[in-house]
Amino acid sequence: MSGFNIQEELKKMPDTPGVYLMHDKHDDVIYVGKAINLKRRVSSYFRQSTKKSLKIQSMVTQIVRFEYILTDSELEALILECNLIKEYRPKYNTMLMDDKTYPYVMVTTRENYPRIVMARRMKKDGNKYFGPFTNSSAVKENIALIDKIWQVRRCSKIFPRDIGKGRPCLNYHIGQCKAVCTGKVSEEEYNKMIGEILDFLGGKTENVVKSLTSKMLKYSAEMEFEKAAEVRDTIESIKILNQKQIIENLHIDDRDVIGFARGIRECIMQIFFIRGGKITGREHFMLEECEGVEDKELMTQFVQQFYSGTPFIPKEVILQCEIDDFDLISQWLSEQKGQRVNVLVPQKGERKSLVLMAQNNAKIVLDKFGAEIRREHKRTKGALEEIQKALNIDFELNRIESYDISNTQGFESVASMVVFENGLPKRSDYRKFKIKTIIGPDDYGSMEEVITRRFTRYINETSGDENVKKAGFDKKPDMIFLDGGKGQISAVQKALTNLNLYVPVCGMVKDDRHRTRALMYNGEEIELPYTSEGFKLLTRMQDEVHRFAIEYHRKLREKKQVHSILDDISGIGSVRRKALMKHFGDINAIRRAEVEELQQVDGMNIKSAEAVYNFFRK
Repeated sequence: MSGFNIQEELKKMPDTPGVYLMHDKHDDVIYVGKAINLKRRVSSYFRQSTKKSLKIQSMVTQIVRFEYILTDSELEALILECNLIKEYRPKYNTMLMDDKTYPYVMVTTRENYPRIVMARRMKKDGNKYFGPFTNSSAVKENIALIDKIWQVRRCSKIFPRDIGKGRPCLNYHIGQCKAVCTGKVSEEEYNKMIGEILDFLGGKTENVVKSLTSKMLKYSAEMEFEKAAEVRDTIESIKILNQKQIIENLHIDDRDVIGFARGIRECIMQIFFIRGGKITGREHFMLEECEGVEDKELMTQFVQQFYSGTPFIPKEVILQCEIDDFDLISQWLSEQKGQRVNVLVPQKGERKSLVLMAQNNAKIVLDKFGAEIRREHKRTKGALEEIQKALNIDFELNRIESYDISNTQGFESVASMVVFENGLPKRSDYRKFKIKTIIGPDDYGSMEEVITRRFTRYINETSGDENVKKAGFDKKPDMIFLDGGKGQISAVQKALTNLNLYVPVCGMVKDDRHRTRALMYNGEEIELPYTSEGFKLLTRMQDEVHRFAIEYHRKLREKKQVHSILDDISGIGSVRRKALMKHFGDINAIRRAEVEELQQVDGMNIKSAEAVYNFFRK
């Protein structure tokens, strides 16, 4: 990386389509983009210009190297760009904060005697999907109504193989299944019913309502008023469901409508899903760090990321504003769907009304959550900015690792490592260590051992050796925060120096109450106001790393206590130990037991029973 000369590499770049990846000093990918002319596009970042947004200006200062991938066409570049953004989630690409999947109603038409179930993803597997819906409740509401009207099977039996094998289940006896398993329903009859369900899910409810109305009148004529009332309620449920979904005076098929509303730094994107002329769901997404980013770019980034993550693409996508590469994205969506997809920005008429509806809903969400979003920003990224300013550092604290040692007079010394990314705990990256080489209560030596082990793993996992087992140590933090002062800092710096690595180290100096009172950085104590968000974040970090260490230490102590009593008995392994504890409940009961009682435990014989009995009577 040190030999990478940006200006020289720019001269070598081709004038062809492709994708480029920007790397920072940690070799993390911080931006992914595409271009029809790689040389022209990448070179533009490094030219002096006042037109660059603050976001781009900040990004350029962090670029240490770049790489590029050639493609045969701009469309291929677009597809590759979408995939790489999903893979790397670069911090300077505008990212969706919500990583959601949308529930669907799935009719298992690949099966004989299909079922109606909820699916989290739509697949090209030959089954029929309806949706997406706004949430699982909407899906369950539809499925419950279908079960009530048609009584389709719910079991996972394979038909016709399993017909006649066994008795019908409870669903049949309570009138919620026609009992295909008994052979009382022909496949022809069942498929006719499935056809009606497909029409119903597709929005054709008139025939269903007509049929139910006839049934209701029949029950009334026969004086079966309870059954008639039940059918009436079902009809009302269908009408209510339709009223929730129908858009008046629209003769449309499948459409997505996308609008947005902007705050100071954040943006809410609202998407309505229209299927068969009905709103089947809506979702909102938050985009962060949107200050200075044009509407056109925001909409482009959203469309690319959203439609690279959902398998269903409607016939029409209606947008609030223009996007970059309009024709290219239309072509990309069409190829994904396998038929033409119309992407348009309406200026008037019913489509414009739909956009305004989405836009207004986005504004409502922004008004509702905007203050909350800003508060969250203040306590996370805002807090990090305060710490950066206090420490007088010119790099961002995106990833922080914090360490703590826990022991009881040197007994079972352990260490904890917690990770905060963008001011929030990232628990999947937490790690714990049992101290191996240090005997007794030596926090400095223990810290040196832990840092050595952690960053040796980093070196190994980033070496490119495919034989090295990955355990999540392949990221280097922007800074290490320690629960301690000069001694702990020196121990960590010594370990890093021995490994020929550099990571900035900061100590969290505690007061008599074990609370952070100041930071120790570059040999200087730096105080933060107790009321500042930066101080509050430091306190949360300190509490979290201490909690994690204590929790691990407590588990080891408990394990040691059990081990010392049972596992030292000859012939008693983990299986017999568990069986004894399950049978007697506690150690004292085992201690009092006679040989005959011990022998009755699963897995115990006379020899092992006598060993336990004699152990407690030495």
